[in-house]
Amino acid sequence: MDRVGALLEVSGLSVGYGGVPVCGPVSARLEAGEVLAVVGFNGAGKSTVARTIAGKQAPIDGEVRFDGLHVNEDSISFRRAVAAAFDEDIFFPSLSIREHLQLVARGHSVAEPDGAVSRELEFFSLGHRADVVPDLVSSGQRRRLLLASALVRPSSLLILDEPEQRLDPVMRERLAGRIRAYSESGGGVLLVTHDPELLLRTADRALLIDETVLELTPQQAAADIARAQ
Repeated sequence: MDRVGALLEVSGLSVGYGGVPVCGPVSARLEAGEVLAVVGFNGAGKSTVARTIAGKQAPIDGEVRFDGLHVNEDSISFRRAVAAAFDEDIFFPSLSIREHLQLVARGHSVAEPDGAVSRELEFFSLGHRADVVPDLVSSGQRRRLLLASALVRPSSLLILDEPEQRLDPVMRERLAGRIRAYSESGGGVLLVTHDPELLLRTADRALLIDETVLELTPQQAAADIARAQ
């Protein structure tokens, strides 16, 4: 059945803590096959917006619809369709990197899960640490594990919160290609980023989060990031 409307629709969304908004209300649409970047200065509320869209915290006001339905993180269909990577190093202490990815792949019914896991380990240069628990690897390797966990499973919406953090330039370039490949295969991407090069290589449009929320071209958003650095 054809989709009616955008993949993701955000209307008058107010986000924050204790009923106090951290930025202006957000309205946006994300179509399937599109990358929407979210930019702004530190503390502007970018990650809070992304977390609220992902259903990880309740909005103060407004609404978020995914595939026409209100976002509900407890919904099985929503969890199956939406993959996210936030800056939260939460892992099972007794599972190795490989076992974490196998758990995600098998939990999401990935065909040939062992092969899919091996490909992610190779892509993120984690093969030599695959049988080590996350507590014994570097913060950059744990970051790559979070990204691999989001990408090893099927999804139609990918939410990435500053995925470039703790990645070297080569891995950032590879990740940019992976994000574009995901969108070109029909998935939608919400990308929070401080990296102008990642933004220019991936984004179709951008939102500047501030007291007022503006839609920018990727070139305008990249220039805004560069001025703030």
